[in-house]
Amino acid sequence: MNSSYEQVISNPESIKEAIKARAFSLGFSLCGITDNSPLESYARYEQWLEKGYHGEMAYLATERHRHMRADPRHLVPWVNSILVLATPYPLTDESTETNTGWIAGYVGQRDYHLTLPERGNELMRSLQTEFNLTFDWQIFCDSSPVLERELAVRAGLGWIGKNSCLINPQYGSALLLCEIFLSLPLPADAPFTKDYCGTCHRCSDQCPTRCILPERSVDARRCISNLTIENKNEIPAALMEPIGQHLFGCDRCQIVCPWNRKNRGSLNKTSQRSLAEMQKELLLSAAEFKQRYHEHPLSRAKRRGWVRNLCTVLGNLCDPSSLPSLQEVFLDDPEPLCRLAAARAIIQIDPTDGKQFLLEHVAHLSTEERKQITSL
Repeated sequence: MNSSYEQVISNPESIKEAIKARAFSLGFSLCGITDNSPLESYARYEQWLEKGYHGEMAYLATERHRHMRADPRHLVPWVNSILVLATPYPLTDESTETNTGWIAGYVGQRDYHLTLPERGNELMRSLQTEFNLTFDWQIFCDSSPVLERELAVRAGLGWIGKNSCLINPQYGSALLLCEIFLSLPLPADAPFTKDYCGTCHRCSDQCPTRCILPERSVDARRCISNLTIENKNEIPAALMEPIGQHLFGCDRCQIVCPWNRKNRGSLNKTSQRSLAEMQKELLLSAAEFKQRYHEHPLSRAKRRGWVRNLCTVLGNLCDPSSLPSLQEVFLDDPEPLCRLAAARAIIQIDPTDGKQFLLEHVAHLSTEERKQITSL
């Protein structure tokens, strides 16, 4: 055991206080610590998987992922303490009802999967310097097999609401989470044990696709966030209309939550796209998309997913001025997924002439695509 490790053992509370003070100075609004024990809530996660609610995210059900999520030590064998950090974000403004596409409020200029770990690393380096410590850490941010909301509850940050989001009494549920697995053995905070959802069910009532389940989880197969971000295939026909104006993600179950009342004064009015902007972005090349959305959350959907989403929303808006751009996608886009999405939107906007246009321009399509188009 080296001297720095002994120093941690002798003054764990001062280390803990220093971590929290520095975390707040770096812009994190919430900070809690939990231990390395197995997650008691893991059984519910297994039940969620067994019912197929993870949809096309097959990797979640692999033995490797299940094993690592069940116990923090399966993921990081040397972990002794887990630091859970959170920072709030403004929810999207859905008050504009006409000719607008909505993007989830967390979508900023740079991907939080990059910015939060950068701050986390700065936090750890400052701790090493201040206390002359040598220790190991590993940072996770919504990209590894970690049940982060459950860890956040255990670290005292809030409770899991009926919309499946972590809810903090002060900041609501619009929170970005980051976890730091530490080799330092630090005192754990008391877990959050109260549930303030009460009899409220606004989130499930207002969900456009009815994806919120009774057991405080969601059916990813119907969730707009999953359908427009993680889903790599076509959007099911039955869910296209309920998606409405949601281009990328969905904040609806959070916008209507009473615990986010304070958030409504700082709605993200920039997380929208006008009709003209959507029509223009339909025609971005792969290189243009990569350049525009480098290190941006929208890159998660890839160009093909973004164009698919644009087509879906433009079809729902039913504005005839979108037809030329949609027709160009159908005729020239290199991705079958984009061509099919454009075809669907064309028919939504102009059922008769739109279908005729499609049937007259199928020569460039594969046999399978022709079958899809003729069946629309």
